[in-house]
Amino acid sequence: MRFDTTGKVSLDHIYTQPDPRAYFTVLRTLDYCVPQLAKPYFAKFVKEYREIHRVAVPKVVDIGCSYGINAALLKYDVTMDELYARYGGDPAAGLTREELLTRDRELSRARRPAHPTRVVGLDASENALSYARQAGFLDDTVHADLESHDPTPDQRDRLTGADLVFSTGCIGYVTERTLTRVVRAQGGHLPWMAHFVLRMFPFDPVERELAALGYETTRVDGMFKQRRFASPEEQALVLDTMSEAGVDATGLEAEGWLYAQLYVSRPYGPAGRTRSLGRTRSLDRHDPNREQL
Repeated sequence: MRFDTTGKVSLDHIYTQPDPRAYFTVLRTLDYCVPQLAKPYFAKFVKEYREIHRVAVPKVVDIGCSYGINAALLKYDVTMDELYARYGGDPAAGLTREELLTRDRELSRARRPAHPTRVVGLDASENALSYARQAGFLDDTVHADLESHDPTPDQRDRLTGADLVFSTGCIGYVTERTLTRVVRAQGGHLPWMAHFVLRMFPFDPVERELAALGYETTRVDGMFKQRRFASPEEQALVLDTMSEAGVDATGLEAEGWLYAQLYVSRPYGPAGRTRSLGRTRSLDRHDPNREQL
């Protein structure tokens, strides 16, 4: 096993295949589940944005979207268990990429979107984006590394008009540089944001940059399982990283799972007011009850 600088096992190879079979085969063994846990929160967020802003079909930018998993769950009301069975079983193993795509297009045509939404996927993997777009999961794609570069005029056009921005697990590898570039592509409009962030990664730098752009960030109470550790060595390395960052893993990562927290960022003022996604905690630095990450 290879490990990255954070201690996590490197799974880069599963994100760059021509189709999602390796992705689901590997992650199934790790009980990867955060997209399923995120689904009701994203659905509620979309619904509330639609009602408050009277937008019939909100545009969502999914950062680190890979094969369009969040889009498939949100738009077609599938589950992670369905997707694991769909791509990880024997029938899928015998299909060509084109046959797999044909089957997925039938899914996207057969299921009326549960939550009418236009999803634009942003990712560094051209193969994953291509598959998700051809399958009908993503409505548009942006193949870019916004950590290193500003979006090109074409990429900016594809990002412009976003109503909401989501992510499930990429923050930490993707930083405030990407998020601020996505926001600046909107020409002054501030989309609502919801990010599931592994506890091993501090959200403070992102919060500060978003605040400078006009956002208020809260953390939804609760912890969300992401996946099991791939090995005792990965767990030990991650626990070391968390200890160095001052994050207490007792009862959580120490028990064998990676955990994420949900951060919600909305513009200050009436444009960002909404019903709560759940109990939230302010990230105001002057709040004595603020939890240190």
